[in-house]
Amino acid sequence: MKWKDVDSMVKIKLVIFDMDGTLLNGRTILIFSEEKGFKDDLLRIINSNLEPYKKTIEIAKLLEGLDGKELLDIFRKIPLQKDVKKVVKKLNKKDIITVIASDSYQFVADDLKNRLDIDYAFANTLIIEKGIITGEVILHNTKLTEGYIDHQVYSICKSCVLDELCKKFGITEDETMAIGDGMVDICMLEKAGLGIAFNAPEIVQKHADVVTDDISVILNYI
Repeated sequence: MKWKDVDSMVKIKLVIFDMDGTLLNGRTILIFSEEKGFKDDLLRIINSNLEPYKKTIEIAKLLEGLDGKELLDIFRKIPLQKDVKKVVKKLNKKDIITVIASDSYQFVADDLKNRLDIDYAFANTLIIEKGIITGEVILHNTKLTEGYIDHQVYSICKSCVLDELCKKFGITEDETMAIGDGMVDICMLEKAGLGIAFNAPEIVQKHADVVTDDISVILNYI
């Protein structure tokens, strides 16, 4: 049941954010490719006919041999979207659980989680040995081994993350909010009590309750 179908006084207890293009004003892997000189190879994979989770596997190979700390330093230079710090601070003040769900990498998602004082982060695990990236990645979406449908073709199933958190904290979907901008976010925008499409293309907007280019709109619903 979506927000518009329930009592407008329902209390939001959990907010789940996409990272690239939502919390960040930029896309991590694209910026890595520009800084390290593999943008053409990246775009070739992105524009290929591979299924999304297979693209994640192939893209990780482009990072083989790179220094993890150097990439983290590059990541930290990606600017935040306007008002992100204000929004997260307000959510924390109201004791609302905050979450990052990203089809990027856990080590950068964790870094942003810590910088913003967000409670949880979920992403793919890029294998790093002795500080050097191996080119291997462990996908967050374990359901791929069981067969997949629709949203489960991605390296992370964000609606599955939302389901697991609802069970963990004993809250309902109606008490959650999701914010994202990409195709991979559609499942969580539909699953959450309130789905917010932020700076999103029309194909994503169709699956959201709220469409905005101002992330502080979140504060109107808590």
